[in-house]
Order: sequence, then structure tokens, then C-alpha cells
Amino acid sequence: MSINRGRGLQANALGTFDTVVMAVAGSAPAYSLAATTAVLVGAVGLASPAALLYCAIPMLGIALAFSYLGRIDVNAGASYSWVGRTLHPFLGFMSGWALVISTTIFMVAGSLPAGSMTLSLFDEQLAENTALSTAVGAGWFLIMLLVVLGGARLTVRAQFLMSGIELAILALFAVLAVFHTDNARAFDWSWLGFGHFDGMAGFASGALIAAFYYWGWDVTSNLSEETRNSRRTTGLAGLIGVGIVFLLFEAFTIAVNMILSAKQIEENDANVLAVLGEEIWPGWGGKLLVVAVMLSTIATLETTLIQVTRSLFAMGRDRTMPSALGRVHPHWNTPWVAITVVGTVAMVMLVASNALGTVGDILSDAISAIGLQIAVYYGLAGLAAVVAYRRMLLKSVANFVLGGLWPLFGSLFMFWVLVESLGELSTASVTIGLGGLAVGLIPMFWYWMRGSDYYRPARLDAARTIETEYVPDDGALAHSRAHEGFPTDF
Repeated sequence: MSINRGRGLQANALGTFDTVVMAVAGSAPAYSLAATTAVLVGAVGLASPAALLYCAIPMLGIALAFSYLGRIDVNAGASYSWVGRTLHPFLGFMSGWALVISTTIFMVAGSLPAGSMTLSLFDEQLAENTALSTAVGAGWFLIMLLVVLGGARLTVRAQFLMSGIELAILALFAVLAVFHTDNARAFDWSWLGFGHFDGMAGFASGALIAAFYYWGWDVTSNLSEETRNSRRTTGLAGLIGVGIVFLLFEAFTIAVNMILSAKQIEENDANVLAVLGEEIWPGWGGKLLVVAVMLSTIATLETTLIQVTRSLFAMGRDRTMPSALGRVHPHWNTPWVAITVVGTVAMVMLVASNALGTVGDILSDAISAIGLQIAVYYGLAGLAAVVAYRRMLLKSVANFVLGGLWPLFGSLFMFWVLVESLGELSTASVTIGLGGLAVGLIPMFWYWMRGSDYYRPARLDAARTIETEYVPDDGALAHSRAHEGFPTDF
């Protein structure tokens, strides 16, 4: 029987395996490779595997920060709550707003390729039609909207099916790529070094794009109020998710360097993965990887909807956004008002995106803009972890490295990438990225002046936090204990 913690969402709906599936699906390995590889290659060329490698190291630091913060504050708003209770409520709100804006933009950027991938299974020419791709993508988006509205368990069941097929196809082609020798250039260790980057600015722009590859694993934190033993499970799932997608990203970007030419990548910027599949397995390969990309895109639309709606739910509950967003459906235990609002806004933006150009043009600007917003809220979360655990960092080497140094490095890396990349991005990307954040100042100051309790937070301090654990079956209080060191029961 589920426990209602008084917050409205269905507690104990998900287990460890469920959340790992959600973490991997959130990063959307097939979609990220298909939609972003051309953008990454355009920015750093043969250094694509290096960009993903050097972004993975600080990203693990951010995943550690999320893990430790989730141990002391279970909240569907995740970084919105943590940053607000450690650094400053204004920064906390902007952290949550950055996620809201980035996920909303992504729902447009993700729905378009979902439509075009579906159409390409029948006719390649149809996939180039932006209007038709928009219509089909909107259909998939509405289906995922209904799935998310139906509750966490229905969402996970859908993920099992979509992500299971996707990962099986990707694993197959990762193996086939190893044995592919036709027209392949030899692997070069320099692809994992710094030599192919065009200076520090070039490295920063590549790292910003690489951050988009990994983005999404933190959906597990937004599901924390609906997860069994969430203080342990959500952080563990995030770390496992980052590890799995890192291996997939490296395998396929190295395969792209070995098998595809720069011309092939440039001419197929909307789906490099399909071209790679056709080279590896002529006839069937392209179609199978299109199926993987299509399923991955649809699956990550679902996890993105969860992130934005749970964040808005937390904001509505705290009265930092309209309180109606904090309402929960009496039967499905989902934030139905937030889901309805997000769905309406995303559909309007999706239709309006037809005027912006081709699918490839829209994806390129959107990916870079989202990267800016990701850097903001990931960077703030890394700092929040260091502040929350500051009184415990010197108790052991493990505490210092895993709870302090690594999250701090991840945070500083994100902020450095943000600053360095501003001069390299297009005007459209910077306008979308920073302009979207600036809009958040309006509701922030409005609800601050109206006296929301969020702006008078109880400070988050791991050394003083009493961890309360519940028995999953009956909800009885098992025990309370003070943290005396960093949790190690991963």
C-alpha cells in the first residue's frame, strides 16, 4: 500500500530498477547521438569522444552532489529546493526555473525529431517536411502527456518497453561496429586527448554540447517523493545512469569517427545515427537505428515531462508559482494542473517553431540554448552539496573527495563552460538560453513580495539533519538517526 506523505504524490510507486531505467531514458542515448553528434562534430571535429570523456568527469561530480543532497532533502523540486535552502532562495528559484525553461524548450526540440524519425520509416522525403514532422511529433507528445498523467507506474511500464528495445538495438550495433572494416579509418588515441580542440574556447563549446548528451539522468531526483527508499535509490540510479550512457556515447562517437566522413555527417545532421547504421549493416541497419532513435525520443519526452511537471508542482506547493500547479489528481496522484499547463504551452511553441526553419536548424539552436540552462542549475546544485555538507568534509578523505572536491569541481566546470561558450554561440542560442532565464525574474520577485514561505527557508545542513526512514510495506516509522558521516551504502 502506498504511503501518502501529505504532499499528494503517490509514494513508494518506484523501486531501484525502475529509477535506473528512468535515469538512462532521461539521457536518451539514441536520440542524443542522432540529434547532437553533427552539432558536436561541427564544434570540435575528431575531438568528439574527448569532449564526452572530459564532460563525464565533472558530470559524475554533479551526480554525486544530487545523490548526497537527496539523502537529506526528499523533494520533487530537487535542485530548486536544495539550492534555495543552502545558497539563497533567489538562486534556488532560478535553478528550478532553468530546469523548467530547458525542459520546455526540449519538448519542442524533441517532438520534431520524434515526428521526422517516424516519417522516415516510411519515406525519407516526408521526414524533411517540417510541418508534417511537427504534426506527427505533436501526436507522440500528446500520447506521452496522457501516460505521464496516468501516474508513475504507468510511466515506468512504458519506459520498460521503449528503452528496452532501444538499448538492445544500440548494444547490437556497438558490437557490429567493432567488426566493421569497410572504408573505416583506424582508431586514434588522439581522439581522446586535447590536440583536436581549437583552443580553450573550442573545448568549452564542445563541453557545453556534451553536457546536453548527459542531461536528463536527474529525473530520478524529481521522482524522489514517488520512490521507495528514495534517500538511497535516486542518487544511486543517477550515478548508474551516467555510467551506462557514457559507455554508449563513447562507443558510438568513436564509431562515427572511424566509419563516417565529414561530408556524410554534415549532409545528415538531423540523424547521423541512421547513416552510421546503414554503413554498418546496409539495408536493415539504418531502419533499425531509426527505430531506436524514435523510441528514445519518445521515451525522453516522457521523462522530460516528469521533470518539468514535478518541478512546477513543487513550486506551486511552495507558492512561488500559482498554487494551482501544486494540485494533484485524486485518482492518479499526478500534478494534473501542471501537466495540462505544460502540455498547452509546449504545443503552442511546437506549432510556432514551424516558422523558425528546418528540423536541423531548430535542433542546433535549441541544443546550445538548453546547454546554457543545464550549466546553471547543475552548477548551482554542485555548490549546494558542498555548502550542505561543509561541516563534514574534513572527517575523512572520502568525505572530502566525494562530497566536496568532486562536486565542487563539477560545479566550477559547469560555470566555466557557461562563460567561455557565450562568445562562441549564435545570437539565437544565447537569446533563447539567457532570455529564458531572465523571464524567471518576473514570477520570482512577484511571489517574493507576496511573502511565500519559500523565501524564508529552514537551512539545509547535513550535520544537523535527522534522516527518517519508512518501512515500504506498512509505512511505519523504522528509525531516525543523525548523519555522522557521508552515506556509503550504495
